[in-house]
Amino acid sequence: MRFLTLMTALFLAATVNAADKHRIVLHLDEADPARQELVLNNASNINKYYQDKGEEVEIEIVAYGPGLTMLVPGKSPVEERVVSIAQNFENVSFQACANTLSKMSQKAGKQVELMPQAKMVPSGVVHLVERQEQGWSYIRP
Repeated sequence: MRFLTLMTALFLAATVNAADKHRIVLHLDEADPARQELVLNNASNINKYYQDKGEEVEIEIVAYGPGLTMLVPGKSPVEERVVSIAQNFENVSFQACANTLSKMSQKAGKQVELMPQAKMVPSGVVHLVERQEQGWSYIRP
């Protein structure tokens, strides 16, 4: 009986510890500068909220379709903010859709380069689905 009580206590402790880290994925599929600012504001505000509470948070911003312009140097209306957030918050990352990048490059007739802060995922939409299946909170500002 003591063994079951100990196992139950360990299980409950593991469950509480797993919930201590918040995981949030933000969706961006628009080139609109105001929408991109909103996504970055959401990431910053979420980060500050949980830091002020002393809780861990991991935030991913997933850009695909027209939203990928946020991560194209020289074309991004929020380039300086992306750089600043990436430098100041190691718990915030930028995921870029490889499908969109391939289509953008085909249309441009050359390889479109992304900001070094961008991490490639095969498909932005699939990445959003997988994160939700893994229990991440999904936000579409």
